Amino acid sequence: MRSLLVVFLSIFFIIPQPSQADEGMWLPMLIKRLNIDDMQKKGLQLSAEEIYSVNNASIKDAIISFNGYCTGEIISPNGLLLTNHHCGYDAIQNHSSVENDYLGNGFWAKSYEDEIPNEGLFVDFLIRMDDVSSEVLDSISFDTEESTRKKLIQSRIEKIKSRETKDTNYWAEIKPFYGGSEFYLFIYERFNDVRLVGTPPESIGKFGGETDNWMWPRHTGDFALFRVYTDLEGNPAEFNKNNIPMKPKHHLPISLDGVKESDFAMILGYPGGTDRYLSSFGVKLAVDLYNPTVVKVREAKLDILNDYMRSDRNISIMYASKKARISNYWKYYIGQTKGLKRLRVYDRKTSIESAFSQFVNSSNLNKKIYGDVLINMDRAYNEIEKMTLSRIYLNEAAWGGPSFIRLARRSEGLLKSLEGGSDSLINASKKSFMSEVTSSFKEYKKEIDQDIFVKMMQMYFENVPKDQLPKIILDMEAKYQGNFEKWGSMLYEKSIFVDEQKLINFLKNPTAKKIKKDPGYIVQKSILDNYFNKILPAISSPRESLAVSNRLFIDGLRKMSPKKVFYPDANFTMRLTFGSVGEYSPGNAMMYDYVTTLDGVMEKLDNSDPEFIVPDRLVELYNSKDYGVYANEEGEINVCFISNNDITGGNSGSPVINGKGELIGCAFDGNWEAMSGDIAFEENLQRTISVDVRYILFIIDKFANASHIIDELTLVKMSDEEKNTAEKKETERFISDIRNLIEEFPEIIDGVAPSLKKSAEMSFSDAFLEARKSGQKTFVWKGETYNTELQVGAAN
Repeated sequence: MRSLLVVFLSIFFIIPQPSQADEGMWLPMLIKRLNIDDMQKKGLQLSAEEIYSVNNASIKDAIISFNGYCTGEIISPNGLLLTNHHCGYDAIQNHSSVENDYLGNGFWAKSYEDEIPNEGLFVDFLIRMDDVSSEVLDSISFDTEESTRKKLIQSRIEKIKSRETKDTNYWAEIKPFYGGSEFYLFIYERFNDVRLVGTPPESIGKFGGETDNWMWPRHTGDFALFRVYTDLEGNPAEFNKNNIPMKPKHHLPISLDGVKESDFAMILGYPGGTDRYLSSFGVKLAVDLYNPTVVKVREAKLDILNDYMRSDRNISIMYASKKARISNYWKYYIGQTKGLKRLRVYDRKTSIESAFSQFVNSSNLNKKIYGDVLINMDRAYNEIEKMTLSRIYLNEAAWGGPSFIRLARRSEGLLKSLEGGSDSLINASKKSFMSEVTSSFKEYKKEIDQDIFVKMMQMYFENVPKDQLPKIILDMEAKYQGNFEKWGSMLYEKSIFVDEQKLINFLKNPTAKKIKKDPGYIVQKSILDNYFNKILPAISSPRESLAVSNRLFIDGLRKMSPKKVFYPDANFTMRLTFGSVGEYSPGNAMMYDYVTTLDGVMEKLDNSDPEFIVPDRLVELYNSKDYGVYANEEGEINVCFISNNDITGGNSGSPVINGKGELIGCAFDGNWEAMSGDIAFEENLQRTISVDVRYILFIIDKFANASHIIDELTLVKMSDEEKNTAEKKETERFISDIRNLIEEFPEIIDGVAPSLKKSAEMSFSDAFLEARKSGQKTFVWKGETYNTELQVGAAN
């Protein structure tokens, strides 16, 4: 009956197709007050306490922050952790070599003993969050002098953090929300023994490469498995062979039932950052200057890396992670700029600001508080724009360019020790710096770094205003008459910071004089001192002014629409987004389905293109259709699906959870058409791309033959009775919605029914309308009896 009613309603365009995205990245502690009713109407079968609770185990206890930049989830009672392949990419690469090519071939531990430790990798579990705004902002008003405000806030934050973590193993952070109008405390427990359990080869985990990145349809098995270990008492501990797998408070059960259109879907994770309240001035700066400049610099670095990586597998493995970091946001900024232009976000922002101005002028009090907000924003952005190229080239061409610049900067601690420290301090500094050396040269080949240095310094000189350039670049350009290759040859021949063995030899008998005279050290010092002594002071005042204006602007928007619930921008704190699985239209005369299958992987197969290689084993499984219990109802393997959840960077690896609290997917990307979504949410376009959990299980079980991993999971499949009950509830919800629509728009029924009588052969909708118009409670159509009261029963 549901499908017939969809046809009926679509005649009148009452139900919009496709579904619109549900905007908002909500704090889990607030969903009971703000969201739970809406979530339950959409299909959630849990209480707010089952999602977030301080006193009892809840879903939030299975969600982790992965290494400070991604999300993951605990999926077994033995601390097994699921995240994205691209989130674990650094760890996978660090353990890979030509002999043990885990990037190319994958890796699957056969026992706990085979699981690989990862030095420096950590996960954080959220213990609780609290609103501490009243304590942090006590006695602070809108006219408190900004420097005084900052000092008071910082002092109070440190006091609260110290108090709330006293006599615990926890750590705390307090973050500002709504530009600093509210403050929330987050208490975490950190675990440092995290081991690699399994990863598919790149030809699955990164299938499609940069071509498919940020794109739908997608066919990427973007997942990896780790395990959290504890000491014998279950406490956090550094790596020790005697540590044991974690016994978590909660782990996510995994659904084998898959997804269908309109299914409820929620995501908990750690979105990194959004700018939804960005002004038109900020949008203009992004589109006109910031984004295209970042793209230009990153493209130059990628061109160099690609030239080397194509011909040498050793180099390809060595630089894989670095290239991925560069390319991800190279493409992101291309897409964001296109989206901002295509969707006319600048115009939408100016419209909001026009309404804000009307609100400001509606009362003298508003004028006093908000009267200068937009004027001050404009002035601040004008000043910031003047220094934007310097900021970008510092970050992208210097700090994010040749490796030696970071390494030379990190020798400052050793230098200070050598200039006046005790022997014990010098030895400690040597040991600390040696670990930096080891880490830096894991992803390093001298000739590649030299080529990057030459290109970056040339672009730095050509694009940054001359009065803002570091002295070393001006001096070397003059000395070598614009020949940056000669400068590069000199530096990479003489500097100790570009050669691992030279540094190791130096550290046997280090001197301050040797460091200070080193050409690599001189370069980093000139570039960074130029920024801290010239550029930063010039933008500090406009930045502070902009921060105040942003805070007042957001506060004014909230006052302007008091009945609207405003969610805070993402800031890498745990958030919840809810919505449903569904298709979308990326443009005119186009419609994308909500799911992809293994058929699509085979359609893209091209073993001459590294991005679209398909492993032989996967082809064999496809040809034999050996899918086990992981196939869908049509006997196919679903690979990825989309939902209208609201996510951003940092959400990578987040669990996609159904209405019963079961895992159905692992989120890993957003879609190209909504790349402007971090700045302006696009309700008709915004989609989250996730790998279907059944594809993950299929790869683990059938492809990798790692059934021992499957054995420790909690797999759930609905019985026929449960399916019937679920379908009935879904139909009841659907019919209730239809009934409400008909009651709200009775004129549609009255106005359309007569015209439908002209049809020679009545369709279901004709018969329904005719019967309802004439007051009949039932009607017969094609030999079956139906009712007109829109109730679930025998007349279905």
